[in-house]
Amino acid sequence: MATNIDLETKEKVKIKYPKKYKVLLLNDDYTSMEFVIDILITIFHKNYEQAHQIMLEIHKKTKGICGIYTYEIAETKVMQVHKKARDNGFALRATMEEE
Repeated sequence: MATNIDLETKEKVKIKYPKKYKVLLLNDDYTSMEFVIDILITIFHKNYEQAHQIMLEIHKKTKGICGIYTYEIAETKVMQVHKKARDNGFALRATMEEE
């Protein structure tokens, strides 16, 4: 008598997540604290308290992390900061680095 047995083969699937990048704002002597807070609220969607804390970190430590994103989003955020700063006559710079 033959027995029909179905065997399942389970494979381990490794999920490869995309690399993440930190977007940093750099302190300068020209950009107003109010403008930095505005950037953090409008581009990085921080509330006022978060924006104020990050602004103080940037002011005291010469740079501060605004957010962590995939490459394309981080790159877009950096470009948005530069455009808004340029349009408003400020020298504010943003950079990104791999987390």
